[in-house]
Amino acid sequence: MSSDRPDIVLIGAGIMSATLGTVLKELDPALDLVMFEARHDCAQESSDGWNNAGTGHAANCELNYTPQQDDGTVDISKALEVNTEFDISRQLWAHLVGKGAIPDPRAFLHPCPHMSFVWGEKNVAFLRARHAAMAAHHCFAGMEYSEDPATIAGWAPLIMEGRDPGQPVAATRMITGTDVDYGALTHLLVDHLRSGAGFAVHYDHEVVGLEREPDGRWRVEARHTADGTDLSVSARFVFIGAGGGALPLLQESGIEEGKGYGGFPVSGIWLRCDVDEISHRHHAKVYGKAESGSPPMSVPHLDTRIIGGKQSLLFGPYAGFSTRFLKHGSLTDLFGSLTHDNIIPLLDVARDNVDLSEYLVGQVMQSATHQFATLKGFFPNAVRRDWREAVAGQRVQTIKPHETSGWFKHKAGKLQFGTEIVSAADHSIVALLGASPGASTAAFIALEVLERCFSDRLANGWGGKLREVIPTYGIDLKQDAQACRGTRAATASVLKIENV
Repeated sequence: MSSDRPDIVLIGAGIMSATLGTVLKELDPALDLVMFEARHDCAQESSDGWNNAGTGHAANCELNYTPQQDDGTVDISKALEVNTEFDISRQLWAHLVGKGAIPDPRAFLHPCPHMSFVWGEKNVAFLRARHAAMAAHHCFAGMEYSEDPATIAGWAPLIMEGRDPGQPVAATRMITGTDVDYGALTHLLVDHLRSGAGFAVHYDHEVVGLEREPDGRWRVEARHTADGTDLSVSARFVFIGAGGGALPLLQESGIEEGKGYGGFPVSGIWLRCDVDEISHRHHAKVYGKAESGSPPMSVPHLDTRIIGGKQSLLFGPYAGFSTRFLKHGSLTDLFGSLTHDNIIPLLDVARDNVDLSEYLVGQVMQSATHQFATLKGFFPNAVRRDWREAVAGQRVQTIKPHETSGWFKHKAGKLQFGTEIVSAADHSIVALLGASPGASTAAFIALEVLERCFSDRLANGWGGKLREVIPTYGIDLKQDAQACRGTRAATASVLKIENV
């Protein structure tokens, strides 16, 4: 039986809660942690291997992280942020492998080159400029570029076979890329937490109440999803890492900082190929250019996936719309999240993002024939019978409130891509909102939570321990080329992945 007065409650048993719990236990093994999960096991929503692309997002191939400016230059600042944030995850994983907490990195991580691939003169010119900007920086050392069809075919034959030989094409490749099974990783982390003292996970328990107690602690009420019995604990700190379910729980907490936040659900559909003769001829994650107005999770890509030891291909995702906030959620989730505080920001975002609305409507209305035609743009010789439809995890794009300027001040909204950390003023509760590239940067997000909510502990003992887990903590890898090269060589060796 777990404590009814734990130090920390983790809501949601996905990669975010599992990572934060792991880091906290590394810093202070005496902490008492309790995790609640509404499903029967961990990693059942967005963290599940088939609910995401498994890209170790290092911004090597995702073109949406490198926008082209009006003067033709390419801004790589966002790519550099994501790239070095993934280094934090690599360091945490290498530390856990080194101490034996994760016996074999191949249980969740495989080398897999990351490629960008475009066709058409305008797109080729963009990729050429992008490569020039990125290859000049030490963080992207080793990025290859080619406009030669034969070279590209050598990297990824399926995307070139059957293509018009006169079509202008270009590709970049980073051999240091990875394919990550975040579902397997979550299980490894939770199993490690369960193997030690001071940790309990309650599956089939949905958190139904969050209330501040007079002494500043949080009363967390959870209900068993089968028999309806209640379990109540009082915690000093609460982390809401429940994916699409985080917004309703943030609203339930009633903290002032969470007022006005809203969410816009976006579903995804993959085409999946499990035919070995095809999947084994493609060893890369190949990202293309997104359609105008599409959300980041909808950038088209043809991916190698290795789950449970089997190699498959995924293509997509095709964006869709559902009012559910979770794949296994309720159709009333969106409507239940509407409040007098966020209705104006939601309408504001709807007005300012007509292109996104049109894109989603177009995606929903697409026929299976149209969807397959999109795949054939990447894989000209694709055959329909080799592919089946698979529903991806549900994502909730964050709508962040902000105060307008001018004579008519009011609370407006902004569509926030990426991950948003919302915390109470006293830092006793934190909610994590948003989507991609969340899982890849889970360790970096955990550090942000520590810095925001446990700064006193970092200054008094935890800081030194944290540098044992994350050796480059406090070092800007975007600026320090030697440290960047050093940590990548070290983690690549431990994790059995490629290095340049």
